Amino acid sequence: MSKRRDALKDFLSPIKQDAEFSAENSPRRPQVTSGALQSMNDAISGLSHEADTLREALSNGSAIVELDANTIESSFVSDRLQDHNSEDFNGLLESIRENGQAVPVLVRSHPLKAGHYQLAYGHRRVAALKQLGLKVKAFVRELSDDDLVIAQGSENLERKDLSFIEKVFFAKRLEDRGTSRAVIMATFGTRSKGVLSEMIALANQLPIDIVEKIGTAPGIGRPRWESFSSILSPAAIERVRALIETEAFAEKSSSDRFDAAFAVAKEPRQKQDKDLTSWQSQDHKVEIVSRPKTKSLTLEFSSAEGKAFGDWISRNFERLHSEYCESSRSTGD
Repeated sequence: MSKRRDALKDFLSPIKQDAEFSAENSPRRPQVTSGALQSMNDAISGLSHEADTLREALSNGSAIVELDANTIESSFVSDRLQDHNSEDFNGLLESIRENGQAVPVLVRSHPLKAGHYQLAYGHRRVAALKQLGLKVKAFVRELSDDDLVIAQGSENLERKDLSFIEKVFFAKRLEDRGTSRAVIMATFGTRSKGVLSEMIALANQLPIDIVEKIGTAPGIGRPRWESFSSILSPAAIERVRALIETEAFAEKSSSDRFDAAFAVAKEPRQKQDKDLTSWQSQDHKVEIVSRPKTKSLTLEFSSAEGKAFGDWISRNFERLHSEYCESSRSTGD
């Protein structure tokens, strides 16, 4: 297997991390003849990188140990939209079942739990091995938090393992955790602060519950995700949220789920929506839809801070009503 991977490696050009990070950010279509050919190229590239990783680790004196999968916990920041029912994951599961684990994962000793470990990379392999009830082959290294996320991001970028939207939310999770921009850029192998800022801004505009239901959406790059974000009015979000709970939606592939959500978001407002009033905060963190009826009115709060804002209003009914009464007296309404 090692010789075959070495031979494959000789036919491949070096991959520059900066180019890989920005590849899906370009509106131009990738220059490939077919999806099948691209998948084969990515698979060969992944084999080559796995062999390089293994040789480098062994040359540095890293020993391979076998660990109980139940003692290995995920990284403190997730880089993936989990989908352990996907075709790719099932393929990995069958490969490990038939051939065993080819390449070790990278872990560090858990900073808070004695006898446990924290993953830098290899999350899918660990999930598959755990499902199969097998031990996990791993390199154990001393890693700081920054070292861990840089290793985590670099491995996935080299393997072309993350979709565009996974990169977007990985960057956002790192930012939310307080990771410096310098470390985030090192994680993605980029020097472009502008691209990173735009990706984090996109993540802030997309409802995470919708993104998680859509999944990784391989092949869906920056232009289409930005277009999707631009049409997500409060009413459109409501339509998409109704769609993503259906059985038919769940049965689609991830990319097809994106297309279905996009199509529903673009639908014109239904006739019964004509009396709806919607409002969205400038930072896109609060969305409110108002539904008037004959003798009542319903408010629906959504987006990242919608529930928190609704809870705050609930705690301040008395004060808000007093302000309403004062306003009514002053205006004569």
